[in-house]
Amino acid sequence: MTTHLVWFRNDLRVTDNRALSAACEDVDAKVIAVFIATPKQWHRHDMAPRQATFIYQHLLALQEMLKERGIPLYYHQCDLFSDSINWLKKFTEEQQVDTLYYNNQVEINEVERDAEVDKSLSAKLQIQRFDDSLLLPPGSVTTGSGEMYKVYTPFRRAFLQRLNESDSRSLPAPHARKKAHKAHDDRIEPFDYPQQDIGDDFPIGEEAARDRLRRFCRENVEDYIEQRDLPAIDGTSTLSPYLAIGVISPRQCFNRLRTEHPHLLEKTDGGAFGWLNELVWREFYRHLLATWPSLCKHQPFVEWTKGVRWRDAPDDLKAWQQGKTGYPIVDAAMRQLNATGWMHNRLRMIVSSFLVKDLLIDWRHGERYFMSQLLDGDLAANNGGWQWSASTGTDSAPYFRIFNPTTQGERFDKQGKFIKAWVPELAEVPEKDIHQPHRWAEKHRRVIDYPRPIIDHARARKDTLAAFEAAKSRAQAED
Repeated sequence: MTTHLVWFRNDLRVTDNRALSAACEDVDAKVIAVFIATPKQWHRHDMAPRQATFIYQHLLALQEMLKERGIPLYYHQCDLFSDSINWLKKFTEEQQVDTLYYNNQVEINEVERDAEVDKSLSAKLQIQRFDDSLLLPPGSVTTGSGEMYKVYTPFRRAFLQRLNESDSRSLPAPHARKKAHKAHDDRIEPFDYPQQDIGDDFPIGEEAARDRLRRFCRENVEDYIEQRDLPAIDGTSTLSPYLAIGVISPRQCFNRLRTEHPHLLEKTDGGAFGWLNELVWREFYRHLLATWPSLCKHQPFVEWTKGVRWRDAPDDLKAWQQGKTGYPIVDAAMRQLNATGWMHNRLRMIVSSFLVKDLLIDWRHGERYFMSQLLDGDLAANNGGWQWSASTGTDSAPYFRIFNPTTQGERFDKQGKFIKAWVPELAEVPEKDIHQPHRWAEKHRRVIDYPRPIIDHARARKDTLAAFEAAKSRAQAED
């Protein structure tokens, strides 16, 4: 009997999993699965403890779902990717594996690990790899000259055309094996990694993720354009944590969206197309990462921005991290992140702009801090978002576009409902004054236990423009 091994990584699901489906095609083969935890590697990648906990809980759920199908899930923990290669080689020999199946990842360390696995194991067994975490594989959407797009809008145009021509169907979960492997329950011990409570906002399991997807596409997506920028309203899908670790696939998202809204590609001003646009942004950043691996090493895409002279301001950085900047919308957003591991996308743009463009602090401090807190931590999306805000990335906001944190709050949380939910010190401040609470307090001779703004936005804007313009001038002088 041949033995097929499925190596799970950031694809913790049985439905629409290409590697698992392929391994199960031969009904006579013995199918086994493995997950290898690498805590020290995760630490190097700044993985949030709450995301590690989310992975662990989904791993337990995955083991049960595989068991129902007669597929045992083995488990191993080691320090680094390099250690996992050595262990996997021994494990495949012990289990007499004929074929190894796994889904590709795009990050540089993962790509290098997989290349080494292929080199070490391909002489003794077959290896089948699949592009599973994207709607279209990296390198498949290119310009007429065969290069990766550097601007989002033409990428989206070409991407959607290619998507229409591609087979993007979701695969069903495999049936139970006719010849189930003898019961094997590898006890999955908690990772050697800090644990953190993830609360009840993101229930565990594929079914929970699919239910959330169905509900959103059926009940909420039509209002997505109007509501997506309002943090006090539950107007987004909140599926990003599940997408980040592969509990749900982008194909499932696209197909459910298309089922509920069959004309979404024609009605480009509708909410369904608006949400599809966010899925395409996810693809864009992953395709960029695969094309330019230096992005994985915290390098800016725009070369001259390497010369920006950032402020060394640890106290300001700490105030930003703790949500004590004196700008209510910024502080509410950061406190939401710290408490839940999730942040509304409009708020991500506001707080990242504030760190880089108001405090003139290196965007990489923000990128790392986000990864250390986010339940939906994803290198490509996080790096892409930070470089967009910092004006260092491809197709990013121009450096002279600087959000005013006060007017952003007034625009997207006009009544201060979101602010008051996360900054209780401002509970007594009237909604018309919530975005400049100290002005109200002084006028009415009240004392509020809330910090004054740590920086003046108007002056900070001038300083930031000067810093970027100086860096650009120096780069031009050197050419």
